[in-house]
Amino acid sequence: MPLKRECLVLLVLSWVSSLRAQDENRVLFSLGIFQNVSVPVNGTVQAVVSRIPADVSFLTMQFHTHHHNVTLSYTQIPLYGFSVTAADVGLLSNLTLNQTTVSWFLKTPDGSSAAGIGVILPYTSTDPVPGACNQEFPLEIDPNIYLQYNLFETMITFAPANIGYKREETPPACDVDVSSSTRWRLVYEVYQYFLPEGDLSEQSLISSLKRVANVQNVQDNGRKVVSLTSHDRTQFSFSSLPGQGVIFSVIVRDPVLNTSASYIPVHTYACSFNSTLDGCSDLGRVSTKVFFTVIGLAGLFVCFVGHRFFKCELFCMGFGFTAFVFFVVITITTPLEYNIRLALTALVGVVGGVVMLMSWWRFGSVVACVLVVGLILGFHISSIVFFTPLGDFPIFHDDVVFWVVFACIMMFVPLFFIRWPREGNIIACGLVGAYTVVLAVNAYTYTSLSYITLDVLKRLLNHNFSRAFISVPLQDIDFILITVWVVLGISGIVVQLYREKSRPFFPPSPYVLWKQERERRKTNVLDPSHHKPSLSAQILGRIRQLTQRTEPAGETTPLLF
Repeated sequence: MPLKRECLVLLVLSWVSSLRAQDENRVLFSLGIFQNVSVPVNGTVQAVVSRIPADVSFLTMQFHTHHHNVTLSYTQIPLYGFSVTAADVGLLSNLTLNQTTVSWFLKTPDGSSAAGIGVILPYTSTDPVPGACNQEFPLEIDPNIYLQYNLFETMITFAPANIGYKREETPPACDVDVSSSTRWRLVYEVYQYFLPEGDLSEQSLISSLKRVANVQNVQDNGRKVVSLTSHDRTQFSFSSLPGQGVIFSVIVRDPVLNTSASYIPVHTYACSFNSTLDGCSDLGRVSTKVFFTVIGLAGLFVCFVGHRFFKCELFCMGFGFTAFVFFVVITITTPLEYNIRLALTALVGVVGGVVMLMSWWRFGSVVACVLVVGLILGFHISSIVFFTPLGDFPIFHDDVVFWVVFACIMMFVPLFFIRWPREGNIIACGLVGAYTVVLAVNAYTYTSLSYITLDVLKRLLNHNFSRAFISVPLQDIDFILITVWVVLGISGIVVQLYREKSRPFFPPSPYVLWKQERERRKTNVLDPSHHKPSLSAQILGRIRQLTQRTEPAGETTPLLF
């Protein structure tokens, strides 16, 4: 009898513990209210919403984690076509006539634990149905935004929507008719929301996701990038910003009924939290920091005294010009690792600087040297022009138009300063030198200003980058660096113009001076140096003295006085 009683107690305790476990793995949601959810190890969480109003026709369930993949499913055991796996996942559930409760299931694909936030949004029969005309992805109705990224671009893709319909009503056909009574009347709006610069924390992501979860929040807080009709492709490219958090949202609108619905927002940092190589926690390479620190110090020198020390300026400008061209060529033509490419770029840049310096030393052509400096200044000015919203104009997504306009601006600058070569050279020293300081700062902390030239470099290296939107956020650090850039540039220009106003426009070539001095010595017999052998003759005479043996003069007799 005691044994039976103990067995009964154990059965009751196990039953109670199983009920408690089920309650712990069951999360109740309220419509439109965010809920924190933790998925246990090797566990499944059931997300439940009840008391759904009768006027709600369908629901979207969205769940977001910082970087862990989770699986959101209609069934407790995920099945292909009934589940989706990502860091930002969502499902859409159509409701039956008297349905008041809906549930979904959350788990991790590898059985690990994960934590995130979820929200369930209700929509009526007049609202568009996101992803209801999906013909590309596994889900029958797919409200998700699919994101892929690489070093150059981030691409988003989503399925077309359909017009709304009532509970248990047959959905309108997607591609039978293109009249205004079908889904072809729908329009789409793509939005961006930038997280604080350099902030990779989970708290920042969660608070930002809450600002773009539904239609009204996206409109209030997001930045609209583009609008498109149902006849346009539902695929867009953006410039990748490694280390910068970005949330992409899409709103579909029905202009006839004046209603709208939101796709599931998706976020990216354009880097991996799970990679030990080139991960988000290791974006700043030591080699990059060393390279740009040296470049920044040299640029600061050129900014304030570049024209005064003309030889140093020519070397620095030749270095920058040659290094940029060589880096583009070696990246396109070889699969070398980044650090090797950077080392070779620095080496070739030094050679380019020496060549430019020696060409001026030998030929003394100021115009040719100033032309190269002017091209560098024109490159920066053209890059600044296309860094503005002008660069996102659809016409400049055409490579031919972009490069023709870019080259025209770049060539116009040195031609403009041919009349005032000294002033143009000093302005180039101030502007370019100050910008290298910004690049040096970027090696240690994220700033969007580095993309002034980086976007042009990406376009040179990747043929598909022309389709990407290149908008970047300007936040507090960027405004501070813009101020530093302007102050340094203007100060350097003013200081050099003041110091050089009473000096010759450009220093003479040392080789030309040496030739003039040599001719002067040849023609001026009163000059003592005229009677001295040339430097080459002196060197040859000294070599003969060292290599020839002195012959003995024979027997000598001392003189008697």
